[in-house]
Amino acid sequence: MANVIPSAPLGTEAAEMGIGAEAAGASPGEAARRRFRFELAAHPGSPAQARRLTRARLTGWAVCEDTCDAADLVVSELVTNAIVHTASTLIVCELHDDTEKVRIAVSDEGCAPGEPRPSPQRPEEEHGRGLLLVAAVSSAWGAQETGPGLLVWADLPRAAGTARPAVADAFRGTGAEWL
Repeated sequence: MANVIPSAPLGTEAAEMGIGAEAAGASPGEAARRRFRFELAAHPGSPAQARRLTRARLTGWAVCEDTCDAADLVVSELVTNAIVHTASTLIVCELHDDTEKVRIAVSDEGCAPGEPRPSPQRPEEEHGRGLLLVAAVSSAWGAQETGPGLLVWADLPRAAGTARPAVADAFRGTGAEWL
């Protein structure tokens, strides 16, 4: 079962400003409007649980369907990477809702050297396309070390009608068209 813990968003200005920055006089553009944090065990079923929690929260925040679809893909890929590529026992997910974007941040406990990078794979390869998909559906993404762990984040436009491709379009040419 996931633990739901309210906190300052991971990898955002609000985290640097601290909890309650809005009440302390920061303008709404400087701090998170809404945030949701949950912890998951590093378990094969956790990506599905992260998708369910993310979808439920974004739907509750009235985020458009296209962004919810992209968020499903992004949180699934980032949680899966944290499980597969680290020795983590706990994964922390953070959703940050702002007026123009939704940020998804996933933090692990580390033990994987270097930063994540998309790696071009041969069409018959089963793995290696996750970060390429995250980059395709996100307006921006990145990673930063957090002590022994790594925080990977992606920004999605909050409203439909942006220049980013639809989720289905991101799969074209990746060998994953059957999805």
